[in-house]
Amino acid sequence: MNQPIQGFSKLSKSEKVDWLISTHLNNDATARETILQYWNTHEKLQELHDGFSENTITNFYLPLGLAPNFKINGALKTIPMVIEESSVVAAASKAAKFWLDRGGFKTSIKGTTKSGQVHIKYDGLRSEMEAFFAFAKANLLQSIEQINSSMKSRGGGLLDLILIDKTTSLKGYYQLHATFDTKDAMGANFINTTLEQIAASFKELAGQYQGFSIAPPQVIMSILSNYVPDCTVHASVSCPVSDLGNINGISGHQFADKFVQAVEIARVEPYRAVTHNKGIMNGIDAVVLATGNDFRAVEAGIHAYAARDGQYRSLTHARVADGIFTFEAEFPLALGTVGGLTSLHPLAKLSLQIMGQPDAKELMAITAVCGLAQNFAALHSLVTTGIQSGHMKMHLTNMLEQIGATDVEKEHLRAEYAAKTPSFALLKESLEKLR
Repeated sequence: MNQPIQGFSKLSKSEKVDWLISTHLNNDATARETILQYWNTHEKLQELHDGFSENTITNFYLPLGLAPNFKINGALKTIPMVIEESSVVAAASKAAKFWLDRGGFKTSIKGTTKSGQVHIKYDGLRSEMEAFFAFAKANLLQSIEQINSSMKSRGGGLLDLILIDKTTSLKGYYQLHATFDTKDAMGANFINTTLEQIAASFKELAGQYQGFSIAPPQVIMSILSNYVPDCTVHASVSCPVSDLGNINGISGHQFADKFVQAVEIARVEPYRAVTHNKGIMNGIDAVVLATGNDFRAVEAGIHAYAARDGQYRSLTHARVADGIFTFEAEFPLALGTVGGLTSLHPLAKLSLQIMGQPDAKELMAITAVCGLAQNFAALHSLVTTGIQSGHMKMHLTNMLEQIGATDVEKEHLRAEYAAKTPSFALLKESLEKLR
């Protein structure tokens, strides 16, 4: 039976591996070999990777692929994508090619404001809380001047600080709601540092204030929000329905009608909307990962945005009006191009270089386009040939590896399944016949 270990974080990486192999993996030499073969032979690079996390034992690699031929606001872009599913990159590339000669993708930034809150409990009169905030606000703002100065010099920083009464939702609950513009930085550390200083100053001023009839307000916590409904980007494609052409055996008009209906289903049906939006995130997450941004924050914020009216809905919209087919979306995307992993990870820096060193706004646009393209490609398949035909063909290589086919056998099986959809069962059967 395994025993608790003390001081694990202080062990060297080799010692951590030794402990893991002996206590959890039955001294399996193959397991040790697997762990060691993913160590980077470049010592300095491995040290850099180890510094990204805690208690590291090896590296977990994901492919970095490219989706070329994206025309965005008239300029050609190649988009780097980090994802383990080959069909995602292929689908994005297919959508880019489809729209290349149909006007390309258009984007516009709707806002770049982020927020954070100091969460407070006070069971006294609301008028007392309001009076205290009016008294304290100037001092609260002054207390963060030094923290705010660098970001302010770049045209950003704290934009406003207001008191919000949330007592109808939770007894005694108030918040100091702060809004920020962090320019090209993701800004998490800046926002949290600012909020913690505001919280500290709030507690100090509240302790000195004479206008409370009961004990002073209590600061519960201070933290940024990953819900960014005021940091959004709009992306769209459109063309005359007649320019859609014949698509997989159906006319452009039939395709457009089915496409619009498919998006409407995702608008009203949460069971479909979740899978619909997951496909969008295949594209968005892949770019977020490639550029060293926080895909968990982006995921949480986007899914909250999809449910902002009380029901989870499609993030994309489609329509046909006056003979014009339009497919569009608005995504909340708080991204950065400086600081954090974007400045530390060599491949994140390379990804930004591939895209022409975009600023945060342009990266928002490119990422939104990749999400829209991914959704277009998925719906293109769903309303025509179905999703599995292309999806499973892209997984053929993985399946051939898993069934143990030799290189010669792989060549025969690829030829056999060139015109039909593969599955594990069919491939195994074909492999047995071949042998």
